[in-house]
Amino acid sequence: MKEFLQKRLIRPIRQLLTQGITPEKIALSLAFGIMLGVFPVLGTPSLLCLIAALIFRLNLAAVQLVNLLVYPLWLALLIPFTRAGERLFGAPPLTMTVQQMFALAHAGFFHSVSVLWISALRAATAWLLVGPLGIVVLYLILVPVIRRMGHLHLPIVHTGGDSGVS
Repeated sequence: MKEFLQKRLIRPIRQLLTQGITPEKIALSLAFGIMLGVFPVLGTPSLLCLIAALIFRLNLAAVQLVNLLVYPLWLALLIPFTRAGERLFGAPPLTMTVQQMFALAHAGFFHSVSVLWISALRAATAWLLVGPLGIVVLYLILVPVIRRMGHLHLPIVHTGGDSGVS
């Protein structure tokens, strides 16, 4: 796992730092990628990440990389967001067996949407209560971490002054 994170997350962040992207921009890219990556409506996290990257002029590669890396977290948070949305609206819990889920998946996209759209809307509403705050909190946590990464691992480049060469 450590090697996976090193290869897929740490090295790309270090490369972004060496390309002159500020720690603040990288932190904002990662924060958006993480929080939009867990947006509980199937098929929308990648689109939301693209839109956020364009609007806020973020590094699209970093945003989408993190979006893909948090996919297991998306799966883990789908039911909690759905349940939170149900509680917010006082709706009865959506009960579905595994067999019913598979049958719904095989019935086609539009049929699935017609059955699940209200649950997705409730889950998205629950996300809206925590998502924006999560982006801010992650940003505030990630900025000093990424700054530290830059100071520890970037080569020192001397600019200006006397190089000692004539």
